[in-house]
Amino acid sequence: MKKIFTLLLVSFLAVGSAMAGEGMWLLNKLKQVNKARMRELGFKLSAEDIYSLNKASMKDAVARLGGGFCSGEVVSADGLLLTNHHCGFDAIQGLSTLEDDILTNGFWALKRDQERPAGFSVSFLQYITDVSDTVRSLLNGAMSESQRDSVIQVVGQALEGQATEGKPHIEADFKSMFEGNEFYLFVYKTYPDVRLVGTPPNAIGKFGGDTDNWQWPRHTGDFSMFRIYTGPDGEPAAYDAANIPFKPQYHFPISLDGVKKGDFSMIMGFPGSTDRFLNSDGVKLALDVEQPARVKVRGEKLEILKKHMNANDAVRLKYASKYAQIANYWKYFIGQQKGLKRQHVFDKKKAQEDVLMAWVDADATRKANYAELANDLSSGYAERGKYEKASTYMQEAAFGSEAVVFGFRLYGLMMQLEKDPKDAARIGMMTGRIKEMARNFWKDYDPATDEEVTAAMFKLIHDDVDPAQQPDIMASVAKKYKGDFSKWAAAMFKTSIITDSTRLMAFLAKPSLKVLEKDMAMATTLSCLNEYRGVLATGIDASQVKIDRGYRLMVAAMREKDPGKLWYPNANSTERLTYGQVNPYSPADAVFYDYFTTHEGILQKEDPTSDEFNVPKREKELFLAKDFGRYANADGNLPICFISENDITGGNSGSPVINGNGELIGIAFDGNWEAMSGDISYEPELQRTISVDIRYVLWIIDKFAGARHLVDEMTLVQTPKVVPAIPVEATPAPPAPAPVKQPVKKR
Repeated sequence: MKKIFTLLLVSFLAVGSAMAGEGMWLLNKLKQVNKARMRELGFKLSAEDIYSLNKASMKDAVARLGGGFCSGEVVSADGLLLTNHHCGFDAIQGLSTLEDDILTNGFWALKRDQERPAGFSVSFLQYITDVSDTVRSLLNGAMSESQRDSVIQVVGQALEGQATEGKPHIEADFKSMFEGNEFYLFVYKTYPDVRLVGTPPNAIGKFGGDTDNWQWPRHTGDFSMFRIYTGPDGEPAAYDAANIPFKPQYHFPISLDGVKKGDFSMIMGFPGSTDRFLNSDGVKLALDVEQPARVKVRGEKLEILKKHMNANDAVRLKYASKYAQIANYWKYFIGQQKGLKRQHVFDKKKAQEDVLMAWVDADATRKANYAELANDLSSGYAERGKYEKASTYMQEAAFGSEAVVFGFRLYGLMMQLEKDPKDAARIGMMTGRIKEMARNFWKDYDPATDEEVTAAMFKLIHDDVDPAQQPDIMASVAKKYKGDFSKWAAAMFKTSIITDSTRLMAFLAKPSLKVLEKDMAMATTLSCLNEYRGVLATGIDASQVKIDRGYRLMVAAMREKDPGKLWYPNANSTERLTYGQVNPYSPADAVFYDYFTTHEGILQKEDPTSDEFNVPKREKELFLAKDFGRYANADGNLPICFISENDITGGNSGSPVINGNGELIGIAFDGNWEAMSGDISYEPELQRTISVDIRYVLWIIDKFAGARHLVDEMTLVQTPKVVPAIPVEATPAPPAPAPVKQPVKKR
């Protein structure tokens, strides 16, 4: 056992510093910590070219989609934006109808007046300010954790207000970093008018489907194209036919040179969430409770959705985006469980903690500052563990019912009707908002599907969760319906105002507290809400105070112990940069994966009987004719995807992949299966980012879709091919001709 521990400890310490590819770096810190290493790997520009307050820089072309659900990049002087197909999926699905199914058939605007409103906004980072000193000046060691959090919250709101006051379309996010040890302000400019320009058919944009998701090798054309619009004055504006294309400060040039092994690669985007400082107690709780629960509940829900989608095309369109979102992280949690176990992450974390506490215990001052961190974490997680399963089932199962979730939208109205039913103005305002939400809800809602999902989800809660932590609606099902959840759900969906649009609109025209109090779906919503707020969330929040304090102290101790290490904070939907190299990997004994794929792989995977591996007729014809034009690689094949050592996570989808010259070479869209533990523990030998090669993107737009005008709008660059001079072999000079004798004239 001692030998095993020593090996694990050595293994952990060997990767203690940021490895090649590891790190989600803050843009305003690059000059201090990363410049030399980036140049060593092949970056030919400067930190100022990436993030500058004085001139146009790459940050000005990297977009945050919505509040950070994905990333994107501007690729033309007229506001063309590239992102992933799966990032645009919700917009594409929302614009699809049975008569015009652009999700299945694809879409390309041949003229700008054909571009369609996408329904989301984009934001661009203006600047980052380190406000740590300001915040720390208002904190002291005598504060309780709740007092400390309150002060931080008040200061953060004040700083956000100062940054946005009197500035329309400017947003500010105050963010805590390094588990509450540093604080930053991120300021953005937001553009609400974004329109769909083009998308490949689903057979290209989602080629491989759930089977290939999170897998390498990959052959997916995971991209879609949008355009950002502004008011005539160039400032952000709501959608209007008079709006004009956005004129960016900077847009990415696009390289046609492609990638080769060892090339520098850099990704900029908005990674959503990582947990690299998670300790061994947290890993154990995730493995034993949280992840198995999420996988089980989502798996059952996916089966029901798939059944209804396969049976009805209208339901397929309504639930395409919902299904994709659920399936994505269902498979992610399966992979993460396997990765955490295979990489012995619990043992590595425990070894780290033992080394850290030995360092703490070796000095009286350090003991005074940090001795409680281990107990805070262990006792905090022990307490949280009492509520984790029930809480996860509430989130995934109870709130997996769309009817129950829509009940939350009626909760405020119910409280108002109870408090003051005569306030007609306020009630009218609230019902107006609910009507708008209801229209959006019903556009993508099928009651029959949700009825079966609701029955199955609450049956899971009944079977798997401690009865003492179940919502009290379960007792009603047991008493009135003898535990038959299908009968209970059928009665609910037959009578509720929520599950029928006509009943809902009639209610909103004349809202009544009595109707809401008798409504079965609303009763279920209130039961779940009361259980979650009154029991589960209360217990988790109390334990989280200890956990948060433990992490704050642990990270402070880690950084004090290793001040020379290049530290980076966990992802939290703020703009980051990651850099590394394009490289293959070997995931297991005798297995080797190259760093790129070509069109040959699509033909090899083709299966006309499968929706996941169907190849569009035109694409196959072009493949067989090898009609690749200038987008072919050196071997005459069409490149599809490539992998690199970059460190990304959810939210990075759609991020630009950039070469050492600052040129776009791909669009990031996935991670690899063997490194699914990467959000918790980076694995340098295994972790890879999967990106669609920009040459495949351009080929689809140009050759497949015939939208050459969009390619012509971009700035394409290619290194001129140098043709070596062919040496001419020396040949002996021909013999000099014999002198011609002039005839001698006779006299």
